[in-house]
Amino acid sequence: MTRRVKQILGTTAASLALVAGTASAETVVLAAYSGIFQDHYTAAVVEPFMAANPDITVEFYGMPNSAQMLGTLRAQSGAPQIDVMILDISVAKAATDEGLFAPMDESVTSHVANLYPQARAEGVNAAGVTFDNLVLLYNTGAISEAPTSWTELWNDQHAGRVSIPAVPDIQGTTLTIITNQMEGGGDYGESVEAGIEKLMELAPNVQTWEPRPDVYQPISSGTADIGIGWNARAQVYADLSDGALGVVLPEEGSGFQINVIALVENAPADEAARRFIDYALSPEAQAAFTEAMFYAPTNTEAAALISPEAMDRTAAGSMDRMIDIDWLRVAAIRDAITEEWRRRIIPLSR
Repeated sequence: MTRRVKQILGTTAASLALVAGTASAETVVLAAYSGIFQDHYTAAVVEPFMAANPDITVEFYGMPNSAQMLGTLRAQSGAPQIDVMILDISVAKAATDEGLFAPMDESVTSHVANLYPQARAEGVNAAGVTFDNLVLLYNTGAISEAPTSWTELWNDQHAGRVSIPAVPDIQGTTLTIITNQMEGGGDYGESVEAGIEKLMELAPNVQTWEPRPDVYQPISSGTADIGIGWNARAQVYADLSDGALGVVLPEEGSGFQINVIALVENAPADEAARRFIDYALSPEAQAAFTEAMFYAPTNTEAAALISPEAMDRTAAGSMDRMIDIDWLRVAAIRDAITEEWRRRIIPLSR
């Protein structure tokens, strides 16, 4: 383990997983999602990059969510130990506003010219690296017929057996916006009160707001009946569950989610980090990760390299059913939504 990664561990109380690297001319520290994302991204993107660039070692610093990533960046702002970060776009906006990310342009990667328009957002020093969407998860043993609506979460038959990742996890934020639209709440940028009130009714059904190790495992095992999760991870876990985990895109539609890749301002391994970002946004890397984990690609040239079977299981296959969510607007109200959850929703659970 390098001295710089040890310094990173010293900035948080959590015990975080690392991919240990051997000594090399350059070490790039990549902070991104832990668990199954880390496993698949390492195999599909990190290891091929290192094979093609033997002078660079990439060490994966896994964290459970974007909120924790932002907290770590803030703690290191005076002396960054992370070079590259993959996180949610709304949180990346906050990091950009605080001067924590370097500009993302052609000087970092030539592939920015080939990204879908949704992958770039004004005022965010990052570029989209994956597209995904929220889905309804259910245990096929507990629920024999696939639900068609988000309202199944409120079914009293599942009292005490609903599993939902609460805010500040963006899954909770997305569910708030979806619920607000279902309730006719109008412009979420102005108010999500209708959604908050409806989620207060859901709270007594909730078994946990912090599924461990993640929401997919308790539903697959039957500890919980139903919940919400991200499509890409759900597709992988469904394949591994021997039919126990069901995945549904409800009839009301879903929220489209964007993970971005960013270069940390004053990154210790700046040049090597730029090379890694360029590779991560290449058609080949994008296609490999889509095939491995069903995230939709952000590079327009990647689609030709992806099998139709894999593409159909991504958010790209359901774009006509995505609710219009401007994540930069959400960034401005994210803290307020989190406070409403903590004050009015979470305390009502059993």
